[in-house]
Amino acid sequence: MTVLIIGGSGFLGTELARQAASTGPVAATFATKPSNIPQVAWHSLDLRDPHRIEALVAEVKPRVVVNAASGGADWAVTAEGPVRVAMATARHGSHLVHVSSDAVFSGTHVHYDESSLPDPITPYGAAKAAAETGVRLVHPGAVVARTSLIIGDRRSQHVALVHDLAAGARSGALFTDDIRCPVHVTDLAAALLEIASRDLSGIHHLAGPDAVSRHQLGVLIAQRDGLDPTQLPASLRAHSAQPGALDVRLDSRTTQSRLRTRLRGAHQFLTARTASRLALR
Repeated sequence: MTVLIIGGSGFLGTELARQAASTGPVAATFATKPSNIPQVAWHSLDLRDPHRIEALVAEVKPRVVVNAASGGADWAVTAEGPVRVAMATARHGSHLVHVSSDAVFSGTHVHYDESSLPDPITPYGAAKAAAETGVRLVHPGAVVARTSLIIGDRRSQHVALVHDLAAGARSGALFTDDIRCPVHVTDLAAALLEIASRDLSGIHHLAGPDAVSRHQLGVLIAQRDGLDPTQLPASLRAHSAQPGALDVRLDSRTTQSRLRTRLRGAHQFLTARTASRLALR
């Protein structure tokens, strides 16, 4: 089964490409430069270019396409790009797994399962919600997989922020009233590839079971990585000028019940390394 990873040079995309390459042929795309992963065929791709997308899918002939690309609030990339990918994959008969985000929700209802309708309150969330709608319209057999904060090593923007704040290299603070359900990048990639290999469609939630604030998450990361958590500034998003939902908890139980891959909670995947390090002292 040939797998094509769109956005393969990003944090999640790199892990997807690494795991997929261990089981079969893999092609991946990059916007700036490719990742250094053996046995992966790399292709330059601009999601604003429909002709290039069509040509790439025709050339690679993938059985499965996983779109893990992210263009932030850039509408042409984040909202329109996935629809172009969905159109091309539908024409060529490829199964599509499109990675979306909990940013499609406002936090008004706090708990969100796969039946919840998007109600975004940020430009990024609006772009992701538009992409979901477009993908499902042009490729009814596609999977839309919503996830939350993706954690791993310092390639994760959330982990990098904690390191910078702890070192005083960046100004800012971690919100104590901003709640999410983080997921580890290795778990997420494995779950996405498992879904891609099966005859599944529709919306799936892939987030960890632990709901934590961004500050609580930062403390766990600091403890895991041997940083001083007392150096992490805390504040309230509600008192800031930064737009965004406060409490968004993806309920992934329905999707989890269908998967062999286990999505660990933040308290588990962020304390395992700390425990191992203490045992070695």
